[in-house]
Amino acid sequence: MSNPGKYIAKREKIDVSEMEITEKVVYINRVAKVMKGGRRFHFTAVVVVGDGAGHVGAALGKAREVPEAIRKASTIARKHMISVPIVDTTIPHPLLTRFSASQVLLKPAAPGTGLIAGGGIRAVLEAAGVKDAVTKSLGSKNPANVVKATILGLSRMRSPEEALARRRSVSAAASRDG
Repeated sequence: MSNPGKYIAKREKIDVSEMEITEKVVYINRVAKVMKGGRRFHFTAVVVVGDGAGHVGAALGKAREVPEAIRKASTIARKHMISVPIVDTTIPHPLLTRFSASQVLLKPAAPGTGLIAGGGIRAVLEAAGVKDAVTKSLGSKNPANVVKATILGLSRMRSPEEALARRRSVSAAASRDG
């Protein structure tokens, strides 16, 4: 990756037509633009969508009215869903991810712990179907950036099977060369 801070995650195309998708509005912001005749108001909405079974997406929509901003964000989020590896009811490993000035720490937890998270992180993990995890939002508390950092972190998660297969392929290539 040329720019590690960019909000780009490698993902396979996920067909959302047969999924039971939940939608959660995380944050709505009113933006004022000062013009000659007075102020013009627009709205931005951060929306998280997921099926509760390892697929989640998030997006920011902008429009003149709140419902239109929410609809736009929901449509974009459905197009940009990622697959999240879930081990039992938690995430596979701890991870510290940064997006802009927001940092998000995600840690697996024992079954029965519950989801210890706040705001945007909770919305993303609930939509993904994670039941047990401990999280902490560090740095900026901007809801849009916290959600993006959480999505970026989940896209970087690797299941134990993926990590093992990767290690085996690397060691097999090294033993052939050496």
